[in-house]
Amino acid sequence: MKKGIIKSLRLALSAGIISGTMINCSSDDISENNGGTPGSDNNRWITIAGSLQGTVPGDGNGGMIIYSLSEEDAKNPEKEISIFDNGFIVPSQRTSRLYTSTDGNTLYALPYTGDNGGLFSRYKIGGGANFVQEGTSVNIAPYVTNAPRWGKLYDNDRTGIANNISGVTNKYDNNVYQYTRGTATTVAIDLQNPQIKTNVSFEVPLTSAEEVLGHYIFRMDSPALNRAGNKLYIGTWMRKINPATGQVDNTTYAKLGSKTIILDYPSLTNPKVITSTISHGDTSGYRSLNSFLSDDGNVYQATSRDQDGGHILKINQSNEYDDSYVFNLDTALGVQGVTVETWKYAGNGIAYLMYSHNGAAVSTLTNNPQSYLARIDLNAKTAVQVDLPYDVDMYFFQHQGILAHGGKVYVAISPVGKDGNIYVIDRNTGTVTKGAKLKNRAGAQFIGAF
Repeated sequence: MKKGIIKSLRLALSAGIISGTMINCSSDDISENNGGTPGSDNNRWITIAGSLQGTVPGDGNGGMIIYSLSEEDAKNPEKEISIFDNGFIVPSQRTSRLYTSTDGNTLYALPYTGDNGGLFSRYKIGGGANFVQEGTSVNIAPYVTNAPRWGKLYDNDRTGIANNISGVTNKYDNNVYQYTRGTATTVAIDLQNPQIKTNVSFEVPLTSAEEVLGHYIFRMDSPALNRAGNKLYIGTWMRKINPATGQVDNTTYAKLGSKTIILDYPSLTNPKVITSTISHGDTSGYRSLNSFLSDDGNVYQATSRDQDGGHILKINQSNEYDDSYVFNLDTALGVQGVTVETWKYAGNGIAYLMYSHNGAAVSTLTNNPQSYLARIDLNAKTAVQVDLPYDVDMYFFQHQGILAHGGKVYVAISPVGKDGNIYVIDRNTGTVTKGAKLKNRAGAQFIGAF
């Protein structure tokens, strides 16, 4: 079934159906919307993304479709759009990872897996299904495979960073286990004139005490620049080998503290690993950025797969974890086992976070636990669930984009296979307003507003 859907998408494509660095805080926030020409500063294009079913509802493996509408239309509850019938099919076997420019007029896409996996492209956004490629595509697959993880830096739309770890092997000395490591590769992509700017490969060793137990970095993702613009933070996903067998350890074991790789920027040299003692979760995120530069000059991260519950961590301007900052999401939300699915810094110390938790109802359609949205205050260390029409079939794990713009936060959500809406949230007050209606398709879901 998956192959049939992908084949139909490719047929649709061929048939012509789809027609000096300043570091800012990690928000797309610019001027308030006062109306005006769509695509202008005060009536920004908002691009909505949806993923199709591959083999089972909500798996997102059947391809990606996008559609752009003006900010004015996105706010209008009388507006109805059907992106799965009228949108632009993003060339990708599964889902491409997307970002847009700060002004909303340019789309950056990097497909994940398949024949065009790792082929970076830039598109001009013209409204509706009007996405026109600008320049030539750049193939980064030879460096980071056809399944790279990447993110757009907040450097005035100049740079994207792609990462991969390959060739993970066990090291023995006289048949005695020593460590497990892979080769990390980081590629800097020029977003303005699509090309590779920098490409480096390196090993990222842990301490000898950590490595001899089998711990290693399995994945790296979610790049973020510090305020000074001279250090690049990259989140990590940790795994462990059983030294006795040489195989991945799937038992319950004591995890290490959360870790981040730091590289000099823009040279991408001198790798260093910093470790948090507050959390034991991964910092790589999944389908979207997971580290954000705040107005206060510090970078904040969310954790996943944390045996002590979800956390927000703080990296200070000395490029070290500030372990005096303790923000436990389980405690703040009054639940256990918070899993952060995606989140977005919205400015003024406020962020919005999609999550699930232990005990959440499990959907019989997707066999996944229900997701929720929370408003979090990084300064007060509080988290409050946003008042939305929740449904057991809401599944945000694959969500890629929450848009923060003009003091408003835009989220495109629905239960899998059911109609939904764009919701517009006042960043400062948390007031929720229902926007345009989103027509859905069986097994499909909406995975971002950009």
